[in-house]
Amino acid sequence: MPLLTILIVLIVAGILLWLVNNYIPMDHKIKNIFNVVVVIVVIVWLLKVFGIFSFLKDIHV
Repeated sequence: MPLLTILIVLIVAGILLWLVNNYIPMDHKIKNIFNVVVVIVVIVWLLKVFGIFSFLKDIHV
């Protein structure tokens, strides 16, 4: 996967997370849980892309 594609995905994920945090009214606790889940998903995706979690190659999200 090209580095530019990874960068674009990270930027889009960050912008979407920022939009949700600023413009969708939610309880503070729910926003924190949502932020943590999104960050964990992005980190796992990055680890999968760079081949650190090679056993996750068969799992498609």
